[in-house]
Amino acid sequence: MTTNKTCREAFTQLYHDIEQQIVGQQALIQRLLLALLCDGHLLLEGAPGLAKTRAIKSLANSLEADFHRIQFTPDLLPADLTGSDVFHPETGSFTFNKGPLFHNVILADEINRAPAKVQSALLEAMEERQITVGAASYPLPPLFLVMATQNPIEQEGTYPLPEAQLDRFLLHVRVDYPDKAASRKILQLVRHETMCALENKNPHAIQKVTQEQVFTARREIMALHLAEAVESYIIEIIETTRNPAQYGQELSSWIRWGASPRGAIAIERAARAMAWLAERDFVTPEDVQNVAADALRHRILLNYEAEAEGITSQQCIDQILASVPAP
Repeated sequence: MTTNKTCREAFTQLYHDIEQQIVGQQALIQRLLLALLCDGHLLLEGAPGLAKTRAIKSLANSLEADFHRIQFTPDLLPADLTGSDVFHPETGSFTFNKGPLFHNVILADEINRAPAKVQSALLEAMEERQITVGAASYPLPPLFLVMATQNPIEQEGTYPLPEAQLDRFLLHVRVDYPDKAASRKILQLVRHETMCALENKNPHAIQKVTQEQVFTARREIMALHLAEAVESYIIEIIETTRNPAQYGQELSSWIRWGASPRGAIAIERAARAMAWLAERDFVTPEDVQNVAADALRHRILLNYEAEAEGITSQQCIDQILASVPAP
């Protein structure tokens, strides 16, 4: 019980530490912790200046882990991520130089600015936790997270992520503008940080979370009780995305392709982490509903009729949750 309490306290403190640096984005901070606790990758989408990059860097700086930022650009090459074999003529041999993916936390900034060939270099790393170059494969660290950002406004010079790669992300989170009260706090925070920088002071004292605490939390999360009725609820939600006609003609006319099995896995793991953060030892239907949209919005493909009518994936998921009865 002591280990359990200490571990939860560490993550509660982690949340509050990040909250001091990221104002008005509590849902974003929570999703960052869910990705870390679920051993899953995270895709953040939002307009410029909404603290997406800052939030990921704040999380990484709060962990005893290696962090690397990769700025995705159209001229990026796959080897710039994975590394490459380097030939040494004096010995007639090759050695492998590791790329930036061999760190614990990867920030893939503006991931949709790189072409498909570069994006595909992430597929093996995100799913298999290894890198293959030539005939050799190299394992990635046990703690390995890809947290990517993309900008939905500037479409010129961007490359949409293929569905196969989107499916590798545990959650797809939409980041919105802060309200007026939060905007005022942001101005105050920036003034405070600027003054601290001018005086060579650290504005944020952080107690770092160890990798062992992360792995302990993950074990505790997987040990939480998941009732059969809640498990059936998750399966029914996923099944509705694949066979929407059973819940009405409207849903059937919207969905072209439903969620993969990874969708059910993502909902269950994220719901478990939500329950753990709430200091419960069981998962509720409310936990499932809380994470369903972020786990499914990138896994459901709408048809042309729905897009022509202005239907969004969020509206579709809301309709699914309203149609499937909770236990």
